[in-house]
Amino acid sequence: MSECVFCDIIEGKAPASFVYRDELVSAFMDIQPVNPGHVLVIPNKHAAYLKDLHPEVGAQMFRMGQKIAASLRKSGVKCEGINLFVADGAVAGQQIFHVHLHVLPRFAGDGFGFKRWSGSIPTPPRRELDDMAEIIKNKVSF
Repeated sequence: MSECVFCDIIEGKAPASFVYRDELVSAFMDIQPVNPGHVLVIPNKHAAYLKDLHPEVGAQMFRMGQKIAASLRKSGVKCEGINLFVADGAVAGQQIFHVHLHVLPRFAGDGFGFKRWSGSIPTPPRRELDDMAEIIKNKVSF
């Protein structure tokens, strides 16, 4: 087996319960699901971080995430809502360094969620937001 479990899955060296496969992406059941029906969508070609991911492959990942989300709602799996989630980097919660999109069926009281720090969060001044937008915009390659 290689150092990347997702590459091993794509190569047939590790087991997976596939939901979908095409030439760009694969989708399979998460073995540590947040809730039943938790699916991962991954690029077939290794990409550790979003910056390494070809844009068309990323687009296909999200197209499949949307389709799987719609399927979950029709499946009978307990699903009152859905989160699509990508962690990019260890501090963002990424544990397997092969890009993956979580498709998470959600329901009231499931215990999963994102927490913000306690206390009120002031709205930054518009000028501060505009300045940050300009900095980011100047680094984007369109």
